[in-house]
Order: sequence, then structure tokens, then C-alpha cells
Amino acid sequence: MSRLLRLGIGALGAVALFTFIVTRPQPTPFMPNAPLTSNIRAPEFPTGADWLNTDKPLSVRGLKGKIVLLDFWTYCCINCMHVLPDLKKLEETYPNELVVVGVHSGKFDNENDPKNIRNAILRYKITHPVINDPESQVWDEYAVRAWPTFVLINPNGYIVNQLAGEGHYEVLNRQIAALVTEFKARGELNSSPLKFALEAAKVEKTPLRFPGKVLADAGTGKLFVADSNHNRIVVSDLTGNVQAVFGSGAAGLDDGPAAKATFRNPQGMALSENGEVLYVADTDNHAIRALNLKTRTVDTIAGTGKQAAWRSGGGIGTKAALASPWDLLRVKNALYVAMAGSHQIWELNLDTKLIEPSVGNGAEARYDATLTESALAQPSGLATDGKLLYFADSESSSIRAVDFGKDIVSTLVGGDANPRNLFAFGDKDGTGFEAKLQHPLGVAFANGKLYVADTYNHKIKVLEPQSGQIQSLPLNTTFNEPGGISAAGNRLFVADTNSHKIKVVDLKTNSVSDLTFKNLPN
Repeated sequence: MSRLLRLGIGALGAVALFTFIVTRPQPTPFMPNAPLTSNIRAPEFPTGADWLNTDKPLSVRGLKGKIVLLDFWTYCCINCMHVLPDLKKLEETYPNELVVVGVHSGKFDNENDPKNIRNAILRYKITHPVINDPESQVWDEYAVRAWPTFVLINPNGYIVNQLAGEGHYEVLNRQIAALVTEFKARGELNSSPLKFALEAAKVEKTPLRFPGKVLADAGTGKLFVADSNHNRIVVSDLTGNVQAVFGSGAAGLDDGPAAKATFRNPQGMALSENGEVLYVADTDNHAIRALNLKTRTVDTIAGTGKQAAWRSGGGIGTKAALASPWDLLRVKNALYVAMAGSHQIWELNLDTKLIEPSVGNGAEARYDATLTESALAQPSGLATDGKLLYFADSESSSIRAVDFGKDIVSTLVGGDANPRNLFAFGDKDGTGFEAKLQHPLGVAFANGKLYVADTYNHKIKVLEPQSGQIQSLPLNTTFNEPGGISAAGNRLFVADTNSHKIKVVDLKTNSVSDLTFKNLPN
């Protein structure tokens, strides 16, 4: 059976299931208070599979005596990113008793390449072993239906619990603690520490580390780079002369002077009208930060630092909880936020600091309707031509537009006729539904055209708004999961995330060059 059918997304009647389990479920009543004994033996991992973060394959039998927690994930999925802090806390609480094993059952074709999974492991700073499951063999054997899903296995190799979605830390922590007590008393718990050969130990330092977004401003002549994995913002001119760095490099949520402030995986940026303040989507802090470019100080203007609950309604400034803001776009005194974690676009009034949902009902789908009735799927990039707001709807692999005057959301290219189908992806130029993209993350409007970072196709494409035609730019180089794109004059600046570079596209010649930064510390 195809994964499409397993997830139940083919029919309109399955919308509630898809939204509830795959995108952002509430804690689900699968077996939250299940007994810690079971007669269901955990299936063995397949032989010959690719393993990462370990120098040798693992087996369920070889992990006897350990509590094992399987995390079924795919690296595009915002919900899978959301549970990583929970996994880290569990690993730190039970360092010798618990072994977390990531099972990467990729959604997109691009996600099945071990090299790309390795980059995702480094980008998300995952420190447990991961098995690549490109044909969904492990997924099928464990009867998994959603990303993320956890399977808890006791020290004797029997399944204790299976939980889908987010919000299960307390249940897992309680059950793991009970298993520790029970199997330690029985003398069947192996508390000897295990060491794994992590991918992070094999990398070299680079000036930029997985840059997610870039913002070029022709008016001020400045370039802003979200140096995401270095947890900092780099400010330079358009030729790469570094003028300032905001962020100490440590992961945190500290305001203050540029050198002492901290961020956590910053992404999209927008510049104030006077060019003196840079707004930053501090994604993993679930916050919006304001960087004063004159005083070189950082303030938090929205977000509590904790992820918002599903379908939260916003609020005022730092009292409002946000969910993985991924990109920003300023229009006059409004800051539009691609709120990837809630599948919506929010609006922040820069005068009153009121921030609230503006587009999307919170369900995950590519459903065109009014602003409040429409459904989005992990919006990750924003741009405007002054009339429409364009956004990269990454999980539906489409480019869509918001017309605030007509109160309507429409799909320009990508997806297919079924608004619930989030698996209509590929690499095909054309118009409307016949065109296919693969998890685009960035858009930029310039010279009457919309440029698209077609991330998982490793391409830059151009959309003609009048004709609705999208086509690949005939460039002299390849990209590696470009996540951000910005235009200044006849140049595109591209955050080529997995190559750790900013690349510059000359639109007159279609040539591409690497931007070299001067005086930028690693």
C-alpha cells in the first residue's frame, strides 16, 4: 500500500485525520497509560541499510538491556523538528539507560539520499543513530502512519507504546522512568554507556554554517545573512565586506549588545522603512527579534520563547506565543510572518506589537479560499509585488498568492487538483498544476518576476505572474538545497544552505559566483 493511502490523504473525508495526526496533533490516546509489559516483539532492523551517526549498524537484539525509543521522522517536517528538544531532554535524563534511534522514512525523493540526511542531522544537531528507511520498510513493519511517531521498546525487545505527533514528553518520560525502575530491579537493565561515532565529529569549520535566509537591500547597499547554525546574523555590504555580526554563536534567547546576544537557528529577515532596524525570525526560539543597526543591540519584540499551542490566537509582543516563524516581510507598519509551525501567515503591527493569524485556518493542506478559510502547508518564504503577497508553501510544493483586497488565497503553480494531496511534487516547468516543484523554501520579487528557490530540486526558477509560467533558470552551476533568495538590481543573492555559501546570480548573464566574506570569523 502506498504511503499516500497509509496516511489517509487521498480523499476529502480524511482531512480531519491528516490534520490531527500528521501536522499538529494534540496528545493522542493511543496507549498513554499502557502497561509496561507486551507480547509484541519489536521487528528487527533490515540488513544492508544505511546508518548515520554510528560507525556500525544497530539491531534490536544487540540493544537488549537498553530502553529503545524509535523516532520516525522526515527532515522536511516542522513537527519532526518540534520534537527534537523533547528527545534531547530524554537523552540527557537517561544517558545510560535509553537509546534513541531515528528512523528516517523520507517524504520527498530528495530526502532519501544519505548525504542529504547527513546534512539534516548536522543542521538539527542530532546526536543519536539514524537509519535510512527510503522504501518505508521499517515504517511498514512498525505500522506507522504519521510523522513524527514514537515507538517505545523495553529492554527485552518488546513494544511498550506507540505515539504519533507532538506533545508526548510527559508520557514518554513517565514510562521510561517506570521501565528503568522495573528492569533495574529485575537485573535486566544494561546501564553501561554507549558511544556513537557522530557525523558532527567529521566536519570542518566554515565561515557560514547552513545559512537559511538572505536579505539584500539595494537602498542601503547592505546584505544580511542568517548564519543559522552559527546562531548569528552577519551584516555586510553587497560585495561581502563584513560590517557587523549579531550573536555570540551560542544558542539562546538573550537580548543586549550584538556580541552578547544569542539566537537559536535564525531564518528570515526584514528591514525597517528607515533601514535602521533588522527584524529576524528567530525560528527555534519561536520569537521575533529586532536588531538596531545603529546601536548594535538586540531586543525581542514578539514571542515567549516557547512554542505556541495548536491554533493559538496570538497576543501582544512578548506575551504572544509563536510557532517556528520562518520568514518575514515588512509592508509599511505591518510585519508578515510565515508561521511554518502553525501553517499560517501572521501579521505583527509594528506600532502596537499586536501579532495574530492573518491567513490560514491552521489545518495543513493546499486549500484555496478566503483568508480565514484557506489552508496552508508549512509556508516558508514571503515576497510581494506591492499588490499580492506571494509565499512558498513548502509541504504542498507550490507557490501561492494572497490578495488582501479580494480576501482570497490562490495557487499559482505546483500541487494538483486535490487540495489535500501534499505529495504532488516533482521537477517540471509549466503552468498551474502541470508545473511541479519539490519543497520550495524561498521567493523573491524583482523586475516584474518572481524568483523561486526550488529547494529540494536544487534549482532557482522564475515565475512570470502574467502568464503563470514557471521555468528553471539556465545557470552555470548547481545548488545544494537553497533555502533563501533575495534580489538587488539585476542580481539574486541565494542562501545555498547545504554548501554553506551565499551565491550570487547575475540575471543578465545567468552566471553564478560565490560571495566571499572578508573578516568573518568561523
